[in-house]
Amino acid sequence: MCINGVEQVTTVVDGIIIGGAGGAIAGLTVWLVQYIHDKSSEKLDGNRIYKWLKDNTKNEPGEQFRSSRAIASWNNVTQDRVRHICSIDKRIFLSTGEKEDMWGIYEHVERSVYENRGIRKL
Repeated sequence: MCINGVEQVTTVVDGIIIGGAGGAIAGLTVWLVQYIHDKSSEKLDGNRIYKWLKDNTKNEPGEQFRSSRAIASWNNVTQDRVRHICSIDKRIFLSTGEKEDMWGIYEHVERSVYENRGIRKL
């Protein structure tokens, strides 16, 4: 009877270990699939928004930026999604002008006074 009891305990422990390992593998698989889906969706939406901005903006004053609302409307995504995608896409820039929530692909950065002439050496 003792030998049977030891065999049953070993079988139960093996079942617990196999079940735990299987659950961990399943959890990692679900996380990996979700991660890949999120990243591919971000990339596809980013490309679509970038292409739309490229077609609908010009590197001229007043034509450089479009609102999140316009982008969302024309690309069939929510305004929050537009803000998220535009903020993580390195090709798209937030306007620093008077109007808020405007995005464009033409970066206008004020240059440092030191950048044009260099730092003076004494």
